Amino acid sequence: MPTPHFGHKTIRNDATRKDQDRERRLALLTEQLPARLQTVVRWLRQPSVRWVRIPAGLLLVLGSLFSILPILGLWMLPLGLLLLAEDVPPLRRATGRMLAWIEHRRPHWMGLPPTPQRQVGGNQSPYSHSSQSRE
Repeated sequence: MPTPHFGHKTIRNDATRKDQDRERRLALLTEQLPARLQTVVRWLRQPSVRWVRIPAGLLLVLGSLFSILPILGLWMLPLGLLLLAEDVPPLRRATGRMLAWIEHRRPHWMGLPPTPQRQVGGNQSPYSHSSQSRE
């Protein structure tokens, strides 16, 4: 009788699936960008461009601290974190969870149709009363 195999394979398969999900979600988000930005993002995500990606990510995160200035803003923070996440494993896991949240809560940001639960009054308060015609 074969010995049950527990351990590394299950963990590795789960990590691989999470990486594949993250890559799929990033590809969906990238497709929503204008063509020129898509090219830049794809170039920055290549492993050989690490020497540009890390300083760019750091500058974007630092630039987000000056969000009161006209050009700089909070939009720089998630972009910088996504760039840094390519090389920092804890950030990679955190951005994977963030992308899963976006796919679930804001699918239109990824160019996906809304989920059925969200189409049928998903944003209604439990205290609001629906207006029904009385006959």
